[in-house]
Amino acid sequence: MARKGRSIHVDGVKHGAPIPFGARVGNMIFSSGIMGADPATGSVPEDLESQCEFAFANMKAMVENAGGDISGIGKVTVYMKDRAQRDAVNKPWLAMFPDEDDRPARHAIEYNAFPPGVLVQLEIIAVVD
Repeated sequence: MARKGRSIHVDGVKHGAPIPFGARVGNMIFSSGIMGADPATGSVPEDLESQCEFAFANMKAMVENAGGDISGIGKVTVYMKDRAQRDAVNKPWLAMFPDEDDRPARHAIEYNAFPPGVLVQLEIIAVVD
């Protein structure tokens, strides 16, 4: 039996390293760092708010490209330069997960080893039904 590819990609957005946006193993999705790049240009906006909006949109696209949807996301880890900037994360978070009784777990971590210009990245674990 031929094995199907497990790499998950998002059109217009690529890592500098030779890695996919995520991988599907069975019914599980594991992401790499999901950056807030604009898929139309491939570039990362300068402002945190735009990066957050694009990061959540790219997260959704990655999950859908793997055959799932956002309801299968069980955990989101948010890496940011300064945890005090969580308001910029909360706006797309609340838009994507408005029901307080139906949200994935979330953890924010301060991180300062981003590529140039990157201010935030997401990492997820999800299940595909």
